[in-house]
Amino acid sequence: MARQEKKKDVVIIGLGWTGSILGMELCNTGLEVLALERGSDRNTVPDFQYPQVADELKYGVRYGFMQKPHNSTVTVRRSESETALPYRHLGSFLPGNGVGGAGMHWNGHTFRPMPEEFELRSYVENNFGKQLIDDEMAIQDWGISYKELEPYFDKFEKVAGISGQAGNLNGEIRDGGNPFEGERSSEYPMPPMPQTVDSNMFADAARKMGYHPYKRPSGIASTSYTNPYGMQLGPCNLCGFCERFGCLNYSKSSPQTCILDALKRKPNFEYRTNSEVMKIELAADGKTARGVTYIDPNGEEVFQPADLVIMAAYQLHNVHLMLLSGIGEPYNPATREGVTGKNYAYQTNGGTSLFFKDVDFNPFVGSGSNGHVIDDFAISQIDFAAEGFVGGSYISAGTFNGQPIRSMRLPAGTPKWGAEWKSGIKEWYGHSMSIGSHGSNMSYHTNHLDLDPTYKDQHGRPMMRMTFNWKPNDIRMTQFMKSKIEPLAQSMNPDIMQSSFKSQGAMYDVRPYQTTHNVGGAIMGSDPKSSAINKFLQTWDVHNVFVMGASAFPQNIQYNPTGAVGALAYWAAEAIRKDYLPNPRPLV
Repeated sequence: MARQEKKKDVVIIGLGWTGSILGMELCNTGLEVLALERGSDRNTVPDFQYPQVADELKYGVRYGFMQKPHNSTVTVRRSESETALPYRHLGSFLPGNGVGGAGMHWNGHTFRPMPEEFELRSYVENNFGKQLIDDEMAIQDWGISYKELEPYFDKFEKVAGISGQAGNLNGEIRDGGNPFEGERSSEYPMPPMPQTVDSNMFADAARKMGYHPYKRPSGIASTSYTNPYGMQLGPCNLCGFCERFGCLNYSKSSPQTCILDALKRKPNFEYRTNSEVMKIELAADGKTARGVTYIDPNGEEVFQPADLVIMAAYQLHNVHLMLLSGIGEPYNPATREGVTGKNYAYQTNGGTSLFFKDVDFNPFVGSGSNGHVIDDFAISQIDFAAEGFVGGSYISAGTFNGQPIRSMRLPAGTPKWGAEWKSGIKEWYGHSMSIGSHGSNMSYHTNHLDLDPTYKDQHGRPMMRMTFNWKPNDIRMTQFMKSKIEPLAQSMNPDIMQSSFKSQGAMYDVRPYQTTHNVGGAIMGSDPKSSAINKFLQTWDVHNVFVMGASAFPQNIQYNPTGAVGALAYWAAEAIRKDYLPNPRPLV
């Protein structure tokens, strides 16, 4: 029988970005808050101290800060006709492990989705016609508008300490920013980061072609900064160890740098690590949650009663836990009924590598969010009817890391070992750059998440099964981006140029890293028949359970998801504080 702990007002599952935000906001109302984190504790000191954290082999190659598949994984298949098999070697996506979650080891790219992305289905139907949305495509409106969320984007950017330059400030289009972005109410907290050689070369070439380059908004401090919680960030020293690493310099926006030390000082906050939640326990009527059952560090089962449950784990884990707990009807792709597990989506990427014999790019200098970006082929800028696809992409160039093992780009045909490989490294290391496409991914009725009927995890629970494959719309979109990137790259006169874009017949492959931008499965919307949570991220069926994170996205945006994830967390927190707590009930 499970041990029972003293009741808390709130239990939060996961202590990454959204868990930290909800913890801080709800503690500020005077509630007793407990966070349960499945991984270990992570602190800037001593976990990110130099030189130990700048160990590329341990963290960059062997994934020292990532979840281990023997502890937590999913099974993967590309269609109903395939047998799903466990994802046993991290490749395609890299969920974080421990306090801070993926927010601890991310690159810091911090965008706001375009206003059109929040109402994508309506935007497509109203401007290009319903015929572009085929019967298999499952895109939906979010049930919330950019205008409603704008103040919460602003709040997250101030807490996270984002470096950038506004392109649309209160309706004024400003030089140096993104002229296609939604209207902003204030400037970024810090000016943009300094740029590397490749970034500036790309920007110059883009301007000559009539495009509108701007410096990437960065969760990297360009100067010293103190955020609204009193947390201090120091200017980045461009060490190049951002992606897959914790920041040793208090420069990268992360829960550790921006929230956790302030949150831990709250007398009404507690967190327990190495505590994996097994299930959300529902009342007999199934309409409210009583609390959660978790396994403590000693392997003992514990029941933690709570009045309010906040699901703030990674997207995949949120959906898995909802399925295990019976929250929302599981999605059935055959009948297209049910909501939990629906509309899983990913990211559609491609790129072109350029090699220059006479340019030294100094690849040891960089930051995770370095680079210039163009949005001239964003969702709002493409005639979908003319091009025959729905979606868009930002295009960018810049040096993200100074890690030599992972930064040895070589011309095609170079042997992968031996004397010729060494010769190739000698000739080309530091003499290449890339231009990348980071594109949206539409949702489809056949791409979904459910419980695997065969494989079980270490606790005897069914693993979650991912069914996902690329669709013709994805291929058309990425080939369109190729047609725009290659002429731009060619205009820069490289000695060698080579591209990698998905082409007709491409199948999803879990082996190469793509992004850790898994979305959907517990999507938000305005109708309980087609969404798992309402516009306030509250589950339709169990009113005291709220679900944070990218699991809410009805399809994937063209941008990195963290900006939207943070804004939605602050939006939900305010709804809980001002509307739910005085009168607990379904908010919609």
